Amino acid sequence: MSIIAQIKSPSELAQYLNAGVYQSFAPEILVQQQVDLHLACVDDFGQVQARCSLWWTDVPKLENEKLGIIGHYATDNNQSEQDKATEVMLNNACFLLKMQKCTRAIGPMDGNTWRSYRFVTDAGSEPPFFLEPTNPPSWPKYWIDYGFEPLAEYSSGLTTDLTQRDERLPKVEQRLQQKGIYFRHLNINNFEQELRRIYSISVESFSKNYLYTPLDEEDFVTQYMKVKQLVIPELTLIAEKDEQPIGYLFAIPDANEKERGEQVKTVIIKTVAVLPENSHAGLGALLVDKVQQQARVMGFERAIHALMFNGNVSRNISGHYATPMRTYTLFSRSFR
Repeated sequence: MSIIAQIKSPSELAQYLNAGVYQSFAPEILVQQQVDLHLACVDDFGQVQARCSLWWTDVPKLENEKLGIIGHYATDNNQSEQDKATEVMLNNACFLLKMQKCTRAIGPMDGNTWRSYRFVTDAGSEPPFFLEPTNPPSWPKYWIDYGFEPLAEYSSGLTTDLTQRDERLPKVEQRLQQKGIYFRHLNINNFEQELRRIYSISVESFSKNYLYTPLDEEDFVTQYMKVKQLVIPELTLIAEKDEQPIGYLFAIPDANEKERGEQVKTVIIKTVAVLPENSHAGLGALLVDKVQQQARVMGFERAIHALMFNGNVSRNISGHYATPMRTYTLFSRSFR
């Protein structure tokens, strides 16, 4: 028989940190990510079989719904009763969210879409790339068995031929140049200031994204500073007009290849953001093309177009170059 421990602070979590499900889980994240409640499913021997966090205070918006978020999910794959542990934990999680007047639970999501979210639901044959969410293939099934259904689909694409070009883009570049738009690489020696310059582009460009939540400037800077050591300035391109940034593409090498002892031959196109004005039409596609060509010149052989919402413009741009390599799903359960 399992019980659910309700944990509200890092100090309360400390007694469980030796459990396998808490590998690499820092207790202070409960405070940093403003978790409303953390749950641990504990068996009769005091072993944690599954865990998750809940958010209901500061969460994404969805029309006509009050959302509750389930994230930080993990279950012990060495336990034969792991599916039962997930059922017990999700049952408690949904009950607690309903008690907070939530009408729908969404997960897995670590509070909002700026953090880790989604399950891999079709892994394909490619190994995981840097900063990609990963999970055992059984985990989505546990959620589905408990009544969760797909809410949104995402994908990553792979191009293995960086010589490909979009024949429409020379005219796009000519038009943008006539409007006074020019391109430059990231100044790595002034990295933090560069991040602050492009912050407003991210906020405005992503504001219409599905399940968008605002992110303050300090959190934005902190997220990107974590990968500074991997940044190659030539792979981040900033578009400017009148000395003000209007769009950018942020790409980094796939550090997982180095971890596996392989030659680093893949660049990850992580973020493409453009201010939403008609005069900037085609700028996102041009940024992708320019960075892929720069990557080819630098000796990279492949590009991953990472973690795209299947209804976004970025998915259309990717379709000119890449083929789908991975599918991800965000799940939900209605309480109505």
